[in-house]
Amino acid sequence: MRTKIFRASNRGTANHGWLKANYSFSFANYYNPEQLNYGVLRVLNDDFIDGGMGFGTHPHDNMEIITIPLKGTMKHRDSMSNKWIPLNTGEVQVMSAGKGIQHSEMNNHPNEEVNLFQIWIVPNKTNVEPRYEQKVFKVSERKNKLQTLVSSINNKVEGSLTIHQDAIISRIDLDENTKFIYHLNSEINGVYVMLIEGEISIQNEKLTKRDAFGIDQTKDFEVISKAKSQLLFIEIPMNL
Repeated sequence: MRTKIFRASNRGTANHGWLKANYSFSFANYYNPEQLNYGVLRVLNDDFIDGGMGFGTHPHDNMEIITIPLKGTMKHRDSMSNKWIPLNTGEVQVMSAGKGIQHSEMNNHPNEEVNLFQIWIVPNKTNVEPRYEQKVFKVSERKNKLQTLVSSINNKVEGSLTIHQDAIISRIDLDENTKFIYHLNSEINGVYVMLIEGEISIQNEKLTKRDAFGIDQTKDFEVISKAKSQLLFIEIPMNL
C-alpha cells in the first residue's frame, strides 16, 4: 500500500476578485513540481465564482472534464450547439473535449456565489468526437453507501455518466462514527479521496474539510467518519 496526504492548506490559490480558486494540482499560474497530477487525474479545482461572472469562450481538446456544483447554479454553452444549459447543485456535468471544443461557463445567478469542483482526467482515447452529458444525482442515494457519478464509456456503471478513461468517480455521505470500506476496481488503479465536508480517518491519518488522501497498491481501504462527512472518490489508473 502506498499513500500520500494532500492538505487543503497546501493547495495553490488564485484570487481574481470574481473568482477565488484552489488548485489541488499545478494549474494556470500555479506550479508545484510535486503536485502535477495523481495518476491520470490532472486537475481538481475548487472554484468560488461571483454572481453573474464566469469563464468566457475558450478551447479544450483531448481531456475529460467533469464539473460538480456544490453550491449554486452554473450555465453552459458550447460549439456543439448547446445553448446556455443550466447546471444546478445536485447535478454532474461531463464534457469529452476530444478533437476540440469551444465552451463557456457562467454563474447562472446574478448575485449568488457558486462553488464547484472542476476535474480534468487524461483520456485513454484521443481525438474522439466531442460529447456532453449531465445528470441529477439524488442526495438520498448516497447516504452511507457509494453513489457512482462517472464511469468508463467501455464499462459503464448503470445510472452513471461516462468518460473515455477506466475511471470511476463516486460520492458518499457518512453519518458520524461510521465505517466504510472502499474496494478498488483494478489493482493498477489508485484513489484520490477528497473530503468535501466533515472529519474522517484513513490509515490512522486525520483529514478535515478539503484535505485529500491518495492511496494505491491495495485492493481496499477503510474510511472512518469522526463527524458527518461528505466524500468524493476519484479512482483512476496510475500510469499517466
